[in-house]
Amino acid sequence: MNKKFKNIVRQIHLWLGLTTGLVVLIISIAGALYVFEEEIRAATQKDFRFVPLQQKPFAGLDQIITQFDKLAPKAKLKLIRITEQYPNATVELSTSKDEVYYFNPYTAALVSKRGLDWIEIDRKLHTSLLLGEPGEFIMRWSVVIFVLMLITGLLLWFPGRRRLLKQSLTIKRDASFKRLNYDLHNVLGFYAAVVLLITALSGLYFAFKEVKTAASFFTGTKLTPGKAIAGAKVDTIKSVAQRYNKLYREASLKYPGALSTSFSVRAKGELRLRMIYPYRWARNQNTFFFDEATGTPLRAKLYQDYNGADFIEATNFDLHTGKLFGVPHKILSFLASLIAASLPVTGFIIWWKKRRR
Repeated sequence: MNKKFKNIVRQIHLWLGLTTGLVVLIISIAGALYVFEEEIRAATQKDFRFVPLQQKPFAGLDQIITQFDKLAPKAKLKLIRITEQYPNATVELSTSKDEVYYFNPYTAALVSKRGLDWIEIDRKLHTSLLLGEPGEFIMRWSVVIFVLMLITGLLLWFPGRRRLLKQSLTIKRDASFKRLNYDLHNVLGFYAAVVLLITALSGLYFAFKEVKTAASFFTGTKLTPGKAIAGAKVDTIKSVAQRYNKLYREASLKYPGALSTSFSVRAKGELRLRMIYPYRWARNQNTFFFDEATGTPLRAKLYQDYNGADFIEATNFDLHTGKLFGVPHKILSFLASLIAASLPVTGFIIWWKKRRR
């Protein structure tokens, strides 16, 4: 590599790192913890996420929502999650004030009321630094910078001579602190670079429409919002509890076998019903959209109709969180995230030592 060009790359890498190092440190540690979110919840939250298994039918979403309305008459319902995979899993209802209610699926009785657990706080720290929209803005552009840092870091790592390749791939554990820190930054950064690039790019997919457009371009397909439901009748049921129960019951009968089902209130007055089915790679999920005020069907997106762009969208979450290839992928993502958290620290030490010299 040309020496002048390499100096320019080094300066870009340095100042981008100094600018976003603290953010990278925070989101990397938070991301590493979230990789094992399912396992942590299963191990620590059994007391309110499950009740004793019984040979009884589901109480009905209408009974659960009615009970919720009695307990929190002024609360605004934001999310409902039903886990059909485990009949004894409690039904989770979340409010706009981040209060979470867990109900017995057999009796509709309240099992527990809680605030956001630390895992959900960790997720919000990863996605917005707990700062809301300003934090999301900072996060989006910090990830863009992080991608540039990974690319410039790889350019700087690449040895100018073949005989130096082995040295560039090995950490000298018996070296001085300065040399050891340098190796930890360069060698570990190289080994984690591919995983981190994939993770960062999949994160940008959530943040920028342009990334989704690029993915659509490479697949030669367009991301579909779902097929409009023609001639849908306006639902005359006024009770929210009865309306949600009707929508859930009809969807379950028409598309049985879901592992989990969720209702969420979205922007523009839309109610989204999402049903996730057994899958290996891309999520098999059927998504239905309704008018939130009336329950009138608007459109439906079925996994059997996915094109290339839809497939990427359905795969992206598991790719980003390390779930796509099972436990080995989770371990790899966890280790790569820890390395990502170390890079601003070791990089800062390299810069500080040179600055003092």
